[in-house]
Amino acid sequence: MKLAVQVKLLPTPVQAAALEATLRACNRAVDQASRVAYETGVTSRNDLQKAVYTDLKAQYALSAQPVVRVVKKVVDAYTTLRANLKAGHLGTADSKRHRKAIGSPIAFGLQAAQPFDDRCLSWQMDARTISIWTVHGRLKNIGFAASPDQLKTLVAYRKGESDLIFRDGKWFLAATCEIPDPEVFEPVDWIGVDRGIVNLATTSDNTNSQGRRLSRYRRWQARKRAELQAKKTRSATRRLARRAKREHRHATHMNHVISKEIVSVAQRTGRGMAVEELGGVRDRVRLRRDQRGTLSAWPFNQLGQHLAYKARRAGVPFLEVDPAYTSQRCPRCGHTGRANRPDRDHFRCRRCGLAGPSDLVAGVNVRDRARSAWVFVTMPVAPGPTPA
Repeated sequence: MKLAVQVKLLPTPVQAAALEATLRACNRAVDQASRVAYETGVTSRNDLQKAVYTDLKAQYALSAQPVVRVVKKVVDAYTTLRANLKAGHLGTADSKRHRKAIGSPIAFGLQAAQPFDDRCLSWQMDARTISIWTVHGRLKNIGFAASPDQLKTLVAYRKGESDLIFRDGKWFLAATCEIPDPEVFEPVDWIGVDRGIVNLATTSDNTNSQGRRLSRYRRWQARKRAELQAKKTRSATRRLARRAKREHRHATHMNHVISKEIVSVAQRTGRGMAVEELGGVRDRVRLRRDQRGTLSAWPFNQLGQHLAYKARRAGVPFLEVDPAYTSQRCPRCGHTGRANRPDRDHFRCRRCGLAGPSDLVAGVNVRDRARSAWVFVTMPVAPGPTPA
């Protein structure tokens, strides 16, 4: 599996100025190459490189390899755009979002991340420094900060490009590491995980990660956003952007903590992990106006991604099961009905009388479905008919 390890750079003021000039020059070159690709319809990397190579080197003082990285960045962006259009992620052909996506060339900000390969960037792990090409020449001995685990991963598995990132006045490098997948063990049982808004994650072991603290934090942030939006000043706009990033980091941290705890329990007990397949949930439900912000801010998809990749890294079996009626079905007698769930928090079977928290019941049903699904996943394929 591929994992991005991000480290913080510690440049001097002179080095930081050279990095900023390099990032701006590269992104201006990317914008020009993007316009050429859009106007000519060139999608091949080699053809686009032939069309813009000489001009980009001369106009932006780029050496050969950075120009190659610039062209690849543009080609990858248009490849992603075509894939999103084909998959319908940008709406139908007559939608405003679709028309906007295809009506102009892809634009890149002056501080957008820029990839560097090993010809432009080298790592000195023992000294914790890097050497990088810039428009002002090669910069050496730029320090970086990394934890022991990050450094160990970089030494053992770093491979491919590293992205130079400028964010909130700080410099970072995101290095791609290819980590071999551990062998997935045969589970002795399963842990079912039910994701929700009030309770972010409830397992079939009755471990509950409540979202009340996150909800209070989000409501507080919403009030602050409204106050800043009412000011309508440039300073308020900058503060809004900082608040949005802070809120996103807070939710991401919580999802990391929750997923790490669940995966560690599954690994320690030799069990697999199962979640509901909740793709497209926003398209399947209609909400009141006052509920839309809550659902849009619900980090269930990110939590599912964290659970999946952490399970894969730990060798824990991971399944997504059908989410239909998991909170309305009785795990003891199988009776399914809306009346089994009189309110959001409680479950009571109308047939056998089983009662309990609705999220726990949903987690148990997810676990039971994973038990059945794993039988079909591991079932040997029957041999086909012997040809005459």
